[in-house]
Parts: sequence; structure tokens; C-alpha cells
Amino acid sequence: MRTRTLHPLGTGLLLLTFVGLTFPTAAQPLTPAQRDTYAQQIEGAFTSLLDACYPRTMDREKGGFYSTFTHDWKRAPEQDKMIVTQARHTWLPAKAAQLRPGDPHLKEAARHGYHFLRDALWDRQYGGFYSWVTRDGRPRHPDDLKTAYGNAFGIFALAAYYQTSGDTAALNLAKKAFYWLEKFSHDPEHKGYFGDLQRDGTPAYRAQPAGKGMLGPLHYKDQNSSIHLLEAFTELYGVWPDALLGERVAEMLSLIRDRITTEKGYLTLFLTADWRPVSYRDSAEAVRKAHYALDHVSFGHDVETAYLMLEAAHILGGAHDDRTNQVAKKMVDHALRNGWDAKTGGFYERGYYLAGAGALTVIDDRKNWWAQAEGLNTLLRMALAYPQDPAQYGDKFGRQWAYIQRYLIDPQHGGWYEWGLDKTPGAKNDPKAHAWKAAYHDGRSLMNCLLHLRPDTTPPAVPTGLTATRSATGRTLLQWQAATDDGPLRGYDIYRHGKRIGFTPRTQFAVEGPDGAATGGFSVVARDVHGNASPAATPKAGK
Repeated sequence: MRTRTLHPLGTGLLLLTFVGLTFPTAAQPLTPAQRDTYAQQIEGAFTSLLDACYPRTMDREKGGFYSTFTHDWKRAPEQDKMIVTQARHTWLPAKAAQLRPGDPHLKEAARHGYHFLRDALWDRQYGGFYSWVTRDGRPRHPDDLKTAYGNAFGIFALAAYYQTSGDTAALNLAKKAFYWLEKFSHDPEHKGYFGDLQRDGTPAYRAQPAGKGMLGPLHYKDQNSSIHLLEAFTELYGVWPDALLGERVAEMLSLIRDRITTEKGYLTLFLTADWRPVSYRDSAEAVRKAHYALDHVSFGHDVETAYLMLEAAHILGGAHDDRTNQVAKKMVDHALRNGWDAKTGGFYERGYYLAGAGALTVIDDRKNWWAQAEGLNTLLRMALAYPQDPAQYGDKFGRQWAYIQRYLIDPQHGGWYEWGLDKTPGAKNDPKAHAWKAAYHDGRSLMNCLLHLRPDTTPPAVPTGLTATRSATGRTLLQWQAATDDGPLRGYDIYRHGKRIGFTPRTQFAVEGPDGAATGGFSVVARDVHGNASPAATPKAGK
């Protein structure tokens, strides 16, 4: 992709040039010219990413998506399919289709993925999603564990697919997965969720042979499962405003923000059932190094979590949640102080606080693609929220984008390298995709950046012709004419007596249960992809 030089930011400022972009040496708000340039570049990168993945990754013969491709996008031989990969490849085209409703590949890919989640990965006997199936959709091994992490991504994908399609069967499956986690994974005593489960939902313990330096026979909780449960529940709550689900969003937000995040501003990776940190800082060097996978500072997860917490606070109606804003900013600031490459840009892979040392030591200076994508998204959020902050988030965002263009995006074959080429030049020949590398972190980041760089504050027009009709089966059917807007619509929030009770992207909604027992008190609000809300429509007399 070609880079463009940004317009000067004003007189009297020393400007530094880096990969075709210019940056100020003092904190400045992003200018309209900067926004436009970044948006054009990121739009091109997003298009290139989607074109690299869809429809290429779709397994039209066996269902779902292929996972593994070489550096030049040659498909690997027979390959198993993981819930996380399949869900991510369903989520991305479902969300992208909202921004690009005229792209038939995106809607087709999302529908294709949903069918594989429903027909192959959902365990019809015991419930919950299998972690792995064979290419043709058979459970891979009877001893494979189910995970809260994998089920979270299943929910995440199903909620997004419903948000785009309005297919209530997808929403109902997401609800089943939520209740399955509630029954088997949720900890009613200490709150949060246990990560590993047997096929029938009973707790699983990761007992390891002595001397391996891995997890002992305890039922651990972990930050990665926790943050993606928060993400999934936030996505689901946007289309299904259930009271219990709302409680779980608030619960996970509080646990992540106030228990898993340390006072310094980084995540504890593993914790006991009662939320005591698992740490080897005081152990001998050999023991400590053997447990680095369980006990280190992950800068990528920290900047990702800052964003996920802000999204959760917003969906709960706490857009001005001072506590969440404070902790999210602290996490980003900690990552910038300790894990940011001030010379080249990019976030390092791992750090560690050695016992007795006040400063953090970087123990892995490679730069994983997903951490850079998360950093780009969150730095832009910080730049817009704190334009004059001494941390100069806008400058860091620009440097991060320049780093991604230079060291991560493959200009020849498309897609992103797994590792930044400045530290790992051999990554140019590594697989472009595999089970843990679907276009999720990078796709989500680019989409979010586009929405923020091209702000839209114009609400949709009010939906017209709303009627509420009581049926013989005891439900109320709401119907209306589509709202108009100057951009893509996301759909319609349904209210009764001022309380949100549902969502649909379609122009009708069936209200079941107690709320469907009468035709009064309903209203419908149209929302666009930026979240702008129309005035509420109230019904005319129905039949």
C-alpha cells in the first residue's frame, strides 16, 4: 500500500517524518486532514484483508472455514477446525457486512460460518461448543476439553450474525450457549468463570506431570477467558438485553477492572478460584522461566482489555464511567511506558517484574501481529478521548499505523505477517493463517478505526408506520417501514415503557412472554452503524 504524507499540523512545531507520515513532537488533536488520510489508508488495508480471506477461506465442500494457509495463501492439506477460528471467521464478515451491505461475499461467508457452528460445532447431546472437530465436522477426540474461551467466541459470532441477519435461530443458539456456561462454568461463590470443562460440562483440572512446570491440579481462572467472555457478553447484550446477561457483563467488567488488573495497570494472567494471583516472581530463576507462560506482562492483552472494558461500560449505559475510564487509561499508559518501542513503533510481546526490581524487564521483544492490531485500535480511542494528554496518543497511533504498514502488511500476497519483520524477518515465509490466526484482531481493529476516523453524528430518520398487532398465540407483532439514513443502518432497538427489550435488523419484531401480552407501551428506535439513534416511533392502532 502506498503511504501519503499528512498535512502539516501548524506552524512552530518540529515535525518528524516516519514511513511517509509526519508526527508532531507535542500532543495535538487529530486534524481533519489526518483523519482523512488515515481513513483512506485503513480503508484500503481493510479491503485487502477481506479480499485475502473471503471467499478463499470458505470450505464449500465440508462446511466452515479452512484454517491454515502458507505465506502465499496456498491451502494446507487436510486440517481440523477449531471453534475459535470458525467463530472469528463468522464474526468478521457478519460485522463487515453492516459497513458494506452491498458485498455479497460477506453475507454469504457469515451465513456459511453460522451453519457450521450450528450443525458441526454445537454438541447436540451435552450442549456447549466442541473445541475441535475434523474437517468434515466430527468431534476430533472424545477427551478434548470444552472451554469457556471457545464458547465465548461461539456466542460472539452468533450475536454478530443475528445483528446482521435477524435470524432468530442464531440468537436462540447464542442464548443456549450463554445458559450452558451459566450452568457449568460460572462460579456462584467467587464469581467469574472456570476455563476448562469436560464434554458433559463437569469441571476439568489441568493436572500436569511433576517437573513440567505447568499448571497444577487446581481449577484456575484466567484473564484471557475472562476478557473474551466480557467481549462476547457485551456483543450479545447489544441484541438481547436480558437482565441476567446484563448482570454478567457488569460482573466480568468489575472483576477484570478491579481484581485481575493490578495496581500498576497490567493483567494478572492466571488466578486461583478465589482470585489470588498465580505468580512465580519469588521462585528460583529456572522455576520462574519455566512458568513465564503463566506469569508475565502481556502488553497486547493489556491494550486490548482497555478497549473491551470501555465497550462493556458503554453497552451498560456507563459511557462516562469514571472508574473504567481511569483503569483503561492506566493500562494503556503502562504498556506505553514499558512495552512500547519508542524508536520503531510497536508493542513488545512480554515483560516481567522481577522480585525486588522496580522496573519492568522486557523478556520477549518480538511484535505479534494481534498485539499491534489491538494497539492501533486502542491508541486511536485514547487519542480521541485525551487529545492533549502528555502521552501523545495521536502521535503513537500514527507511529503504530506506520509500523503495521511497513512491517506487518504483506504488500505482495495480502494479509498480515504473524510477527513484525523488524524483529522476526523470517516471518515473511511463515503461514499467513492458522487455527489461532484468523482475520479477527486485525479486522476488528481496522473496522473500529474507520468508524472513529469517519465520525457520523446524524441520526437516522424515525421509522414510520409502526403497528402493534396481538396474535392468537399470545404474542405481539411489531411492524414498521424502514428508516432512512445517510449511511448504513445497523437495525432497530425495541422498547416497552422506555425499557429496551430487543433488537432486530429487520422491520418486524415478535414480542414473546409477558411483554407480548398487550399492544401498549411499545416504541422502536433506528440505529446506524455509529450508534446514532433516531427519534422513537410509537405504534398506530393495529388489528
